[in-house]
Amino acid sequence: MKNINLEDLGFEEKLEKYKIANQLDSFLTGRVIQQHRQRYIVLTEQGEMESELLGNLRYTVQNSLDFPAVGDWVALMEYDNNKGLIRAVYPRASLLVRQAVGRKSEKQIIASNVNFGLIVQSLNRDFSINRLERYLTICNSSAIKPIIILSKVDLVDKEEKSRVISLVKKRIKNTPLLLVSNCTGEGLSDVKAILEKGKTYCLLGSSGVGKSTLINSITGQSLMKTDKISDGIDRGKHVTTHRELIVLKTGGVLIDNPGMREVGITDNGMGLENTFEKIMSLSKHCKFKDCNHINTKGCAVLKAIDSGELDEHVYENYMKLEREREHYTSTTFEKRRKDKAFGKMVKNVVNQKRKNMY
Repeated sequence: MKNINLEDLGFEEKLEKYKIANQLDSFLTGRVIQQHRQRYIVLTEQGEMESELLGNLRYTVQNSLDFPAVGDWVALMEYDNNKGLIRAVYPRASLLVRQAVGRKSEKQIIASNVNFGLIVQSLNRDFSINRLERYLTICNSSAIKPIIILSKVDLVDKEEKSRVISLVKKRIKNTPLLLVSNCTGEGLSDVKAILEKGKTYCLLGSSGVGKSTLINSITGQSLMKTDKISDGIDRGKHVTTHRELIVLKTGGVLIDNPGMREVGITDNGMGLENTFEKIMSLSKHCKFKDCNHINTKGCAVLKAIDSGELDEHVYENYMKLEREREHYTSTTFEKRRKDKAFGKMVKNVVNQKRKNMY
């Protein structure tokens, strides 16, 4: 791919100013479109470059979040034909993360510099309103605008379709909702209409909901490998194995992701608050500021459930996500406390050895 316009990829004026201020204008500028461990495919104005980190950068990273990820803007130098060394990572406008599976205090990057999160769920067996709210929380935590796409509308009857739409509109407010069928083509024009030049859209959803097929339908090309629907589980088979950034002819940017079975909440900002605005609004009327909304007297949230003003299922999902957030937040804090205590112990041992030498 040659003669790429960086502005079409989302390179903004503030990044240009950063480049000049940090003396990076003598390097090539590119965007990470694929990541394979610590090797990267970077798209520049000259085309794609297989790249790796410069030694100094590799050994100065503090944690896994400091490594480049799909969507990152980087400064790099060419050292061989279509090969590059990444010199620096530009500041991120947004960072879409989830809790790493099986690792209590480690976050995992989904993608960076994302403007919109396309949350894809199929209308057949995969649909879960609770999972939708989970993805909404992740988007809201990263200040990324969510858009809900319900796929495979051709696989359910009108009654089920109407039921799900009503449920989503009742539980989730002020979020665009699109209905598509990759089989019949229904709704594809609506999806294409929202894709703006220079903006980045990250597809989020479980395995087999039709994310890769949707990309193929939007582009009109077989860019992503797909598989037929399994008769046994009534959904597509998991095919995508890595994250990949795709540049559309119209100038928009899509990021495809492997299906995520587990999407852990890492929110330490306003993600939950923005997702469950109704509960946040009610909580302002609780008798006590530290109300736990479980058994505290004068709880406006519990009162709203009893009166029917608040859906009990919304409350239950909120409390589940809140407990998850508290668990991971406290785990991170506890880890830092232990690391600090361990460092102090090592320092004391070293000092004691020095005293024993004299």
